[in-house]
Amino acid sequence: MSSRSALRPVPRAGSRRRPTALLATGALLCSGFVAAAVPAATAAPARAAAPVAYIANSESDNVSVVDTATDAVTATVPVGDRPSGVVVTPDGGKAYVTNRGSGSVSVIDTAANAVTATVPVGDGPFGVAVAPDGGRAYVTNSLSDSVSVIDTATNTVTATVPVGALPNSVTTAPGGDRVYVSSAAAVSVIDTATDTVTATVPVGRPNGLTVHPDGTRLYVSSQNAGVVTVIDTATNAVTATVPVGNTPFGAAASPDGSRVYVTNIGGNSTSVIDTATGTTVSTIGVGSTPIGVAVTPDGGELYVANSNSGTASVIDTATDTVTATVPVGSGPYAVAFTPAAASAADIDVDVTARPNLGILVPYLTYTLTARGLGPNAATAATVTATLPTGATATGLSPGCTTTTGTVTCSYGTIATGAVASKTFRVPLHLLSLGPVKVTGTRTASSPADPNPANDSASATCTVLSVLLATCA
Repeated sequence: MSSRSALRPVPRAGSRRRPTALLATGALLCSGFVAAAVPAATAAPARAAAPVAYIANSESDNVSVVDTATDAVTATVPVGDRPSGVVVTPDGGKAYVTNRGSGSVSVIDTAANAVTATVPVGDGPFGVAVAPDGGRAYVTNSLSDSVSVIDTATNTVTATVPVGALPNSVTTAPGGDRVYVSSAAAVSVIDTATDTVTATVPVGRPNGLTVHPDGTRLYVSSQNAGVVTVIDTATNAVTATVPVGNTPFGAAASPDGSRVYVTNIGGNSTSVIDTATGTTVSTIGVGSTPIGVAVTPDGGELYVANSNSGTASVIDTATDTVTATVPVGSGPYAVAFTPAAASAADIDVDVTARPNLGILVPYLTYTLTARGLGPNAATAATVTATLPTGATATGLSPGCTTTTGTVTCSYGTIATGAVASKTFRVPLHLLSLGPVKVTGTRTASSPADPNPANDSASATCTVLSVLLATCA
């Protein structure tokens, strides 16, 4: 590795058809007899998945994939030489890993946990960040004093931005209009519209960077001074310094902005800064040579990559205590999480039918059922039933409307595990013979429904006469 490196090297070590039984024979022969529909089994509510951690192991040339629900490694993905930085795209679909010894970036498909592309960049790529819209990745090239800009749609470099000497860490502003890069003696500010440096802020030996979620402040770990430098992002002026531990390196802000966490290489610890008071309020002992640090999307846990221990320390942010130590690869340098799951509510649609015969005006009764399978409650849902051509509906439940050939039913809040049903009738006449099929489809709901496979269902009644029908 070149002597110009800014790093302290570690020695290498579709539609469904649900039958409803009316009689064992499948036929209904009676006057006024009604067989109750058998409801479909209630599915277990969906649960929100815990975030996944991706940890770049610089000395074993791979990435450990950790299930944060169990704090266990579930996969190991080989990448390039000396992976040092990792970031996950906002949609959670890809992880970008910088390979410091290969001059490249590995692109991991997070669904398959496999490398799907390798992007050549500059010399000694170290840090990586992705724009909030996921469209571009920014990579610091520590030995060529530049930042490579990668189009994430094509995985090609579209620009190379000269910055200060020995750039290492990089982060983006919440609005995506600026990128911040730490180098040997300053922080460079890149305008993402023009891919040019618009400001340079002198900072003593900067390393890790993190922006407050409201975008107003940039926190920079200053390795030689043992402090975190606070920069006003509106003026690009240093407004404060906060003493932390020995040789601070990585930095990460909590999702609510109340805390900033800084790893201290020399002290084998993580400092906790209260951003309201600008003071260090806790120091947490972790493994040997902690470098990378990241906070889970819900802010509940902190993962610290301990380079010389080959582990990740898991910290409960409510108590500032280590609750688990996860063995990973050799020389872990960086950690990133999949994003928080979007608010979602899975609506399962069911349609059942039963005949009402032997009366003056016989009819078929159809029931549209919407089940909430979670992970969140549905605040609203609409199910539209398609009737046979020319068929009409009567006896609609409140919240349902009809036109020739359709019935549309609106539902209010449907809690996870709850069931809501609406009914309507299709009148029969002397000439109403043959199949009467009704298909119910979820046509709208809020929040988004993540599972289209259970959005539609059908029920069919076969009419032999106004006194004889079977439904399934």
